[in-house]
Amino acid sequence: MDRITSAEVFVAIVERGSLSAAAEGLDMSRAMVTRYLAEMEAWSGARLLHRTTRRIGLTPAGEVTLSRCRQMLEIASQMAVADGLEADTPRGLLRIACAQSLAQQTLSVAVTAYLRRYPQTAVDLVVDNRTINLVEERIDLAVRITNDLDPNLIARPLGTCESVVVAAPSYLAAHGTPRRVEDLSIHNCLTYSYFGKSLWKFTDAKTGAPSDVPVGGNLSANESMVLLTAAREGAGIALQPVFAAAPLIASGQLVRLLPDHVPQALGIHGVYSSRRQMPAALRAMLDFLVDWFKAQPNVMGVK
Repeated sequence: MDRITSAEVFVAIVERGSLSAAAEGLDMSRAMVTRYLAEMEAWSGARLLHRTTRRIGLTPAGEVTLSRCRQMLEIASQMAVADGLEADTPRGLLRIACAQSLAQQTLSVAVTAYLRRYPQTAVDLVVDNRTINLVEERIDLAVRITNDLDPNLIARPLGTCESVVVAAPSYLAAHGTPRRVEDLSIHNCLTYSYFGKSLWKFTDAKTGAPSDVPVGGNLSANESMVLLTAAREGAGIALQPVFAAAPLIASGQLVRLLPDHVPQALGIHGVYSSRRQMPAALRAMLDFLVDWFKAQPNVMGVK
């Protein structure tokens, strides 16, 4: 990790009196501040702080390290950017994490377009359906679809992901077509393991009235592509992102249900660890994704 930034974090912790205050002042996540402190202690070979529930204090090694960090920061502040370096040019490797469905259906296309625009960059796309710890796994950016972000994270809104209720013609022929959202409670609904505790939320497109429908079924999964495939094969009714379901609706393999009731939209967020000293490649990626999602009608909703 960057020793200049680690020094800056350590000085901020001491001057502000806590890791949380340092995180707020530096515009970093608390997890990132903790990581920089751990790295500083590893480089120093000693514990630098006495920590209690009420305050922090410097160890003898911490006193020496604080002085050296301040000297380092003073020297760094006097250094000019080397001639010939284009600090604002996106370059280098970005590690980006996202779920499988988003990677396959959407983000792989966006990343390809980004790399075409910024040829001095590279992307390592980490596809995982679990929530990844950005600091521990050295992830520069996580793209997440959720309305329940951890308030301690730093996130930039990238767009909106609308959803649609779908089922295969074979399922509807065997079990009937729901005419009201309340009918979903008596159907076999395929649910996402961590989504809304099997409570599907809708808004009436005509009246604006909200409705929450408890649903359940004999299949749940932590990856929406599994549920989409199962719905296509006639296993039940699924609530799916528009970007995933739209091609199957267009081909007739799935039928859109309850068009007068709009499922709750989810936010698409770019989550990262710190706004300070943000690499040009990461800043460019965030700007690019905002524009890219805005231009994608299949992500924004069924037309």
